[in-house]
Amino acid sequence: MGQKIHPRGFRIGPVFNWASRWYADSRRYKHLLLADVELRRALTAKLKSAGLARVEIERSINKVKVTVHVSRPGVVIGRGGSGLELLKKFIESFLKSDATKVDIAVEPVKEPNLDAYLVGTTVADGLIKRMPHKRICNQAVERVMAAGAKGVRVRLSGRINGAEIARREKFQSGTIPLSTIREDVDFAAVPALTKSGYIGVKVWICRRS
Repeated sequence: MGQKIHPRGFRIGPVFNWASRWYADSRRYKHLLLADVELRRALTAKLKSAGLARVEIERSINKVKVTVHVSRPGVVIGRGGSGLELLKKFIESFLKSDATKVDIAVEPVKEPNLDAYLVGTTVADGLIKRMPHKRICNQAVERVMAAGAKGVRVRLSGRINGAEIARREKFQSGTIPLSTIREDVDFAAVPALTKSGYIGVKVWICRRS
């Protein structure tokens, strides 16, 4: 069972919370869901330099609260809060609704090496720069374990090093108990577009509770 279900979705409730928190009827649900997906995609591209880990969206009747979790909050806030104002205007123009009030909160990621998405992004960026995949993955595993994780697994899938035949390679240290719901297992899948095609990067991190 642990191999067939999303590790984060499996633990929503006991360990994790929903990334989007709002209620809508059947007519508005699809529009709001699509708006959330597009907003996350736009913020991921805009805040890549700030080390964006995840975006949480809360909606009430006339208010939208967007919480961005970043490893470098100073890049988002800017000098004297100027960056925050620009980001607020960007989100307001993206939502295209004058009646909706937008609140932004910036939360720092205390330990970037314990966030699966940030680790996966680091590995994917290294693959795009054509660095040796074994060195990238082994260094990522070492950094995660040094940060205090119980276990980490990095799996690559695709034409690794431009090989003719696609394959999988796995790098692991410690334990990853995927079937235990109470364990804090973070997961992320990040694609790396190389010259020979996409290489899928999957990262599991079991953090200490």
